[in-house]
Amino acid sequence: MRALVDLPISLSRESEVPLIAQLAARLREAMLSGALAAGERLPSSRGLAAQLGVSRTVVTEAYQQLYAEGWLEGRHGSGTYVASLETPPAAVREVAGDPPVPRPAWTRRPGDVIDLSPGQPWVRDYDAAAWRRAWRKAADLPPGDHPDPYGLPRLRELLAGHLRRTRAMAVGPEHVLVTRGTGNGLDLCAQALLGPGTRAGVEDPGYHVARTVFAARGAEVVPCPVDEDGVIVDDLPAGLRVLYTTPAHQYPLGGRLPIPRRERLLSWARRTGATVVEDDYDAEFRYDVAPLPALHGLDPSRVVLLGTLSKSLAPDVGVGWLVATPDLVDRMAAIRRAVSDRTSGPVQQAVATLLERGDLDRHLRRMRLEYARRRVAVVEVLGPVCRLRGDTAGLHMLAELPPGLAPRIMERAAERGVLLDTAERHHLGPERVHGLVIGYGSASLAQVRRGCRIVAEMIKEG
Repeated sequence: MRALVDLPISLSRESEVPLIAQLAARLREAMLSGALAAGERLPSSRGLAAQLGVSRTVVTEAYQQLYAEGWLEGRHGSGTYVASLETPPAAVREVAGDPPVPRPAWTRRPGDVIDLSPGQPWVRDYDAAAWRRAWRKAADLPPGDHPDPYGLPRLRELLAGHLRRTRAMAVGPEHVLVTRGTGNGLDLCAQALLGPGTRAGVEDPGYHVARTVFAARGAEVVPCPVDEDGVIVDDLPAGLRVLYTTPAHQYPLGGRLPIPRRERLLSWARRTGATVVEDDYDAEFRYDVAPLPALHGLDPSRVVLLGTLSKSLAPDVGVGWLVATPDLVDRMAAIRRAVSDRTSGPVQQAVATLLERGDLDRHLRRMRLEYARRRVAVVEVLGPVCRLRGDTAGLHMLAELPPGLAPRIMERAAERGVLLDTAERHHLGPERVHGLVIGYGSASLAQVRRGCRIVAEMIKEG
């Protein structure tokens, strides 16, 4: 039910401006400033008239004026609401003698926004029965008094089995540490492997959180260029102690690191003594292509793998995993214990139930089909107007555009309720790749089609 608002409005009987015009102007100001948001219900004409101490005719005629201008919507007997519009009505008339009213971005209902920014999954289509069952099972267990920094033994064992099935990784629970997500795993890697002044390589363009975490731990963050396949091994800078990479689906360009380059990368790590931090980003979702082996599976001694449920289930769950050699897992568990870093026990119990019963696997199979339909929609609409990269996996792809065009389109699209991202924003060094990063995870199929049509129109306009 839409909320009824209490309007802090006052009118002056001493003014030369008629009361009707004063009231209409005050309501316009409130809608322009955001004090009255789209979809909010206004008081009845009788109620507002009593509040302001004016006749009901004053309120009725002011409302009618705003209806005619497009500010309000509703039918007689059903209430009066602030209209949901993409742009403010053109007929904005300032009251004589009043200063101009600033015009911020027009407000919308949440359902009017099409979110095509990357990094967000679809969380509305889940097995409610399985979800409730997992939490009932967690609630049946008593709260723990000494949180295990490694994670619950049962969940570590289940995650090891999950990785063996889905990523062909021969690991046991002793290789697995349960984290709060990728950011938490990155921070543990930084604390265990880096120090002040050490050099940490990050893909460029790449995931800004990795840069932030490494820099916060005192490391020198070094950009490492990527191409349409992923990180360019032959161009890696000297002296790196850690290299962060997303080989399953490079963020944000969308490349999948080929087997020959994976082997060269691991040879580089063995030769230099560096550790590769492999973010298994989007590995669960691939289309029309065979899975590629995880770097960790090719050389467990040189690679730390990070995974998370934020895409496969929901960001709100707050559970991920780190896979490394047992001695490195022990070091990271000691770091966690020293700073009281832990993953919620009840949440771990619920995730363990989802894994144990096969509910997570079923959810992933269902979502692969759903995301595949949205991916096709993006290709069908945007493919004819620009080159698309990274459409074989994940929940985003890159629409390549001439330099300078993507930021302009992003701004114009936002005015029409379409949220986008640009490749330019993800560079640390000089910009080499230009375009829009189109995410199709968090919007419905119909929204994806509609949003991409708007973007396609803007690309044609230039």
